[in-house]
Amino acid sequence: MNRHLQVAVWMTAGLFGLFGLASAARGQAPPRRAPQGSAGTESGFAVFQQRCMGCHGNPAVERAPSPAAIREMSPEKIYEALTTGVMKGQGDQLTEDQRRMTATFMSGRPLGSLAQGDAKDMPNRCASNPPLASPNAGPAWNGWGVDVTNTRFQSAKAAGLTPAQVPQLKLKWAFGYPNGLSAFGQPSVVAGRVFVGTDIGYIYSLDAKTGCVYWSYQTKGAVRNALSVGAVKGQGTTKYGVFFGDAHANVYGLDAQTGHELWNTKVDTHFVARITAAPTYYDGRLFVPVSSSEEFTAATLDYPCCTSRGSVVALDASTGKSIWKRYVMDEPKPTRKNSKGVQLYAPAGGSVWNSPTVDVKRHAVYFGTGDAETEPAAPTTDAVMAVDLDTGNVLWVYQAQAGDAFLGGCNGASKTDNCPSQNGPDLDIGNSPILRNLSNGKTVLVAATKDGNIIALDPDQKGAVVWKTNVAPVDPNATGPNAFFARLGGIVWGGAADERALYYGLTRGGMVAVQLATGERLWYTPLAPAGTRVNNSAATSAMPGVAFVGGSDGKLHALSTADGKIIWEYDTAHSYETVNKITAHGGAISSIGPTVAGGMLFVGSGYAVSGNNTGNVLLAFSAE
Repeated sequence: MNRHLQVAVWMTAGLFGLFGLASAARGQAPPRRAPQGSAGTESGFAVFQQRCMGCHGNPAVERAPSPAAIREMSPEKIYEALTTGVMKGQGDQLTEDQRRMTATFMSGRPLGSLAQGDAKDMPNRCASNPPLASPNAGPAWNGWGVDVTNTRFQSAKAAGLTPAQVPQLKLKWAFGYPNGLSAFGQPSVVAGRVFVGTDIGYIYSLDAKTGCVYWSYQTKGAVRNALSVGAVKGQGTTKYGVFFGDAHANVYGLDAQTGHELWNTKVDTHFVARITAAPTYYDGRLFVPVSSSEEFTAATLDYPCCTSRGSVVALDASTGKSIWKRYVMDEPKPTRKNSKGVQLYAPAGGSVWNSPTVDVKRHAVYFGTGDAETEPAAPTTDAVMAVDLDTGNVLWVYQAQAGDAFLGGCNGASKTDNCPSQNGPDLDIGNSPILRNLSNGKTVLVAATKDGNIIALDPDQKGAVVWKTNVAPVDPNATGPNAFFARLGGIVWGGAADERALYYGLTRGGMVAVQLATGERLWYTPLAPAGTRVNNSAATSAMPGVAFVGGSDGKLHALSTADGKIIWEYDTAHSYETVNKITAHGGAISSIGPTVAGGMLFVGSGYAVSGNNTGNVLLAFSAE
């Protein structure tokens, strides 16, 4: 999977170890400048594992700060240690951009963002903060999938837009994230307000019509998941909470009216555990997906591979207390020592990169799982899991790809005895399962894979396959070992479903529609100019008659669901004058989908899985 931000959190961490970073790091942030590109940051965890695991996390080296301790440091402290502090000698071997990116990704937030991200210092403060209406009272896109079944389909009434109005959409306002590098938080719209998380470690509550800011809240790390709003009890005068997770596996409940913290719960203690996808709120509970960064380059022989495992945790939304936790696989145990004498463990992997789906009728929670990190791959990896709503007990499992044990850095000459004997193919199910009723009264649960398979399961028959179809474009020139990976032009972050069809953006570009009842392909529309390569794997969003998807080129597209014709496009990859007077620029839209509610469309622009097409802006469009 491409999990850009926290993969790079560990960049050159080993430079800090034995020299007492925390005690030496004091002072101010470096001078501000425009956000830099992120090319090369995918190698950050590799650097940490290769240079650092001999000391950091090694019980024989008592003076080396643990990886968890390093993660808690601010970017300013890390940057100062590398430039003027005790680690200056090592820092001098890095470029300025490397030092800045090290500080940014080690801490999980960009330099300077702590000082500048607070809403109280912004010029667009809302004049008042009237009482928040019920989340169910008006048009809303609440959480990742607009509903607990993750259809990502907005009703005509809630959308407040018609297909005829979509071509008239124009930018109404833009809000900049101070010193942000990746606008990867999908905005939620509830009770006339926009709630959004950021890579700078701030949550914002904004007025949907004007972009004025009601409040901000500073988290312990970057927030890339959509926020959910729901009722709470026993919290004084607080009626509604807003819920989300961060890059350090902390989950939060805030007062949606004021931003005041109600509770904060750490749901996993592994040093690279994080919350990538949105917790799902239902009936006073949160169902929280847990992922990790461990798999990226655990091939280095200094690294005790591997011990992280994905899970879903059920929390009481009013208190943050744990109700149950369902791991994807059993607890890892020591297996053997590698050629360098480092202890290895198994099983590991199975990250949950998607927002869980709730089936009220069947009293179940569904979620997709990632690949294994160790052999043999557990039968719950690359799978759809169904668990009981109240207990987390496993109801059934459908595995889309067996034997997928994958670690980054395990190809060719770099392969070590940490690596699986056969590496990959890395086919995580990163998208939320879509639960939809058919016209014949039956129900299907639909998930999709990175190699382009769309699979409809029968939740009444323990996940039996109803239909399966592949929609990935195939490279006709690919031969030999490249032939299989040429099909990895499939689906990553998910699609949308109306009563008739499913709509997915593809990593090799374009959008495809298939019949919900049968899987028959209805249409395919390429979205990039001939001869160019654009990734359209961001989540699709839909309303009656229209499906929306973004691209790695920064373009946002609206297509007719009837025939796939493009009815509106907007290039978000440029500079903006923002309501909060922050220098902001758009870029790639490579994970989140736009949200539609109350006659407006909202999208964050600037999340690039790789390359330099980053950005730090939230955009609001209206046909008025």
